[in-house]
Amino acid sequence: MPGTFVTFGAPRIGPHAIREVVATLRSGWIGPGPRVTAFEHAFAKRMRAPHVVGVASGTSALLMALKAGGIGPGDEVVTTPLTFAATSNAILAVGARPVFADVDRRTQNLDPQAAARAITRRTRALLPVHLAGRPCAMTELMAVARQHRLIVIEDAAHAVEAMVQGRPAGTIGHFGCFSFTHNKSVTLGEGGVVVARHAKPAAWIRRYAAQGLSANAWQRRRGARSSLVMMPGFKFALTDLNAAVGLRQIGKIDAWWRRRQAIWTYYQERLRDLPVELPDAVGPGDRHALHLFTVHLDLGRLNTSRDGIRQALHTRGIGTGVHYIALHLHPFFRRQFGYAASDFPNARWISDRTLSLPLSAHLDDSTVERVVGAFRATLERATKVRG
Repeated sequence: MPGTFVTFGAPRIGPHAIREVVATLRSGWIGPGPRVTAFEHAFAKRMRAPHVVGVASGTSALLMALKAGGIGPGDEVVTTPLTFAATSNAILAVGARPVFADVDRRTQNLDPQAAARAITRRTRALLPVHLAGRPCAMTELMAVARQHRLIVIEDAAHAVEAMVQGRPAGTIGHFGCFSFTHNKSVTLGEGGVVVARHAKPAAWIRRYAAQGLSANAWQRRRGARSSLVMMPGFKFALTDLNAAVGLRQIGKIDAWWRRRQAIWTYYQERLRDLPVELPDAVGPGDRHALHLFTVHLDLGRLNTSRDGIRQALHTRGIGTGVHYIALHLHPFFRRQFGYAASDFPNARWISDRTLSLPLSAHLDDSTVERVVGAFRATLERATKVRG
């Protein structure tokens, strides 16, 4: 409705999801069970993935993929500084060290040449992030990994719909980690999956996510058997209640992607004359997941900062996002690892001027027009007058 605040990243939850949740509640079983299994199977079919394990979050997916890949104390993992804290937090949680390498300014993704230069004798893995849904240069990154015998773990939290030369993002490395939190194109409220190339690590992740037990509660209920602790683990399993929210969304992924594509195209047409750099198209054979529409503000032509633009849009009722403030600029990483602001110039450049506009299949045409109108008015007002 006109005048209401446009929430950034609002999910599209339809009656199908509500009915499935209600049915789950009425079933008397809301923990890990049959709906988790159904979601795993549907996602595996969609992604053409051999092994899929539903887990509690994208962060737990990363942590368990790292552990299943044998990454631990003393190891280094090369990754991008232009990502959410979860990427590096998972590395730290297994006792390893995140080693940042700069990004390509055009794609915003991990630069394969920079990643290769960051490798040391302690490096055990590469962890590329398909930022905003744009697929990484996986051919080049996999070649680097093969040369140095590294595990590759794809952070595909933004990339359910992304394709790399015809292959789904998240299925190219040894592991792919997906997030289904509240602002994703497929949302479970909270949850994630790990895609594994081989059966053995997938089985290990499934057991680790269930406290290391030989049987989870659903298996015990069906078979009336006791469970034994086979290994240390955590409570990282996906629940039926969460799986129910997203179970019927799998079949709508392409339709919702096409809606976001229409909004994306409209933004490109209406914003091209403003003092911003718009997202580039992906290369032949790749597909952008269109998770985030990120622009880079031309700060030299504006009389305010990125955060000033954000505040002005907020006043006009438009929510925005910043993806991301580069991790090497945050106090913890500067204090813990001695990073300087100048260490990764491309990531710093993007970090200073990136802004994400609302993009969701939830948005109707009138709301999209509100976003465009508010953004145009804000930037026109903030543009310096040329003498």
